[in-house]
Amino acid sequence: MPTPTAITLHRASRLLEVAFDSGETFSLGCEYLRVHSPSAEVQGHGPGQKVLQLGKRGVNIVEIRPVGQYGVTLIFDDGHDTGIYGWDTLYALGRDHDRLWADYLAAVAASGGSR
Repeated sequence: MPTPTAITLHRASRLLEVAFDSGETFSLGCEYLRVHSPSAEVQGHGPGQKVLQLGKRGVNIVEIRPVGQYGVTLIFDDGHDTGIYGWDTLYALGRDHDRLWADYLAAVAASGGSR
């Protein structure tokens, strides 16, 4: 699994740029990262328990905390600060961005809610 060589937060554009030793670089929106948080609050405690996150369009990251040698905790300005984004999770979120984002937008539309 690729590991990050650089993680850069662009607060003004609300993007987290993650470069991997594989040569790939992903620009991930703060909203995207927030709604796909690996926390139990978002993912639930088992299959089929994921909680759709609404109203996160303007969310930003205020702090990035390293967690050992395997990931980071992202602290969001809406108070969300749980869930460890392991290197494998960040890589998968970058690699699968288009599909995951489309699935999220479809779920929001189906719920009648808003981002």
